[in-house]
Amino acid sequence: MPGQQEVRWSQLKVGVLVLVAVCSLIALVFLMSGASGGFWSGHVLLTSYFENSAGLKNGAPVSLDGVTVGNVTAIRIDTARPLTPVEVVMKVNAERAKYIRANSKSSLETVGVLGDTVVDIDSRNATGPPVQNGAVLPTSETPNLQDVIQASQGTIEKLDTILDEVNRLANTLNSQDGSIGMLINNRQLYDKASKTLDQLSALVDEVSSGKGSLGKLVTDETLYDNLKQATTGLNQVVTQINSGQGSIGKLMKDDSLYNNMNQATKNLNELVSNINAGKGSLGVLAKNPQFADKLTDTVNRLDSILTQIDQGQGTLGQLMKNQELYDNVNGLTKNANDLITGIRTNPRKYLSGSVRVHIF
Repeated sequence: MPGQQEVRWSQLKVGVLVLVAVCSLIALVFLMSGASGGFWSGHVLLTSYFENSAGLKNGAPVSLDGVTVGNVTAIRIDTARPLTPVEVVMKVNAERAKYIRANSKSSLETVGVLGDTVVDIDSRNATGPPVQNGAVLPTSETPNLQDVIQASQGTIEKLDTILDEVNRLANTLNSQDGSIGMLINNRQLYDKASKTLDQLSALVDEVSSGKGSLGKLVTDETLYDNLKQATTGLNQVVTQINSGQGSIGKLMKDDSLYNNMNQATKNLNELVSNINAGKGSLGVLAKNPQFADKLTDTVNRLDSILTQIDQGQGTLGQLMKNQELYDNVNGLTKNANDLITGIRTNPRKYLSGSVRVHIF
């Protein structure tokens, strides 16, 4: 049988072997860790300040453009920064920190809809130098799930109101209230609509078969031929006009008409210019104030004469207004006409007498 010393030596070897295996396993775990780059890799501490932690926890992953490069080591409140009081300290693998620029922006992102909160570093638009240990990264605040829910609360309330209105409308339609409700639920209205559609279908059939005025209008080729003939005649007229034939063609194509109109317009412009310059009778009439005064005086005199005549003054006035004078003149004229008529009828009656001739 082995001695007590040999047993103790065996136990010691087993214990040492187990201890070495455990240490190797721990070292292997750290070497294979993807969060910080391994146990033997160096680290860079970075800091960012946020308005709210949004549920971020110690040990949360830190990613660079979606790739995990480290972990969160501390979350504290810094009262000296009232706008961004949440201080987040991150430990990033030194090898991967070379890809992080000093002006890269960090933000709090949620993995999925209800996942954990992580820190994401965006270096896509960064152009600064690589970060150094202890650097402070600027942040870009993104709305968290609670902010989204609060922002959409008003929309949800409006959607509830709209759904209530839709339900009320559906109930109204089902209760046969209103025109649309009657249209949907009234059997008589449906029968009338069906009958109207049947009549419309029969009318379409009659039109398609060429019955009635509308049917003949649609199916009779005579109308088409007449229309085609009229179109042909119209094309001929347009062709004649374009070629300068006929009165309208000459009116459109003959240059002499244009020249005459141009000359007439020119003469009219000269006439207007002469009138504006006071030349000629019309020019004197339009521009000479003395002539205008004389014309005005003549018109006033003529108006005065007509006024006197209308009032019965003077010979013409008496002739126009005095009935006795009119009757006398009328009687005198009548007697003269009778005398002339009598002389023509029986001249001996008025020309009888003896004529004596004295010879010296």
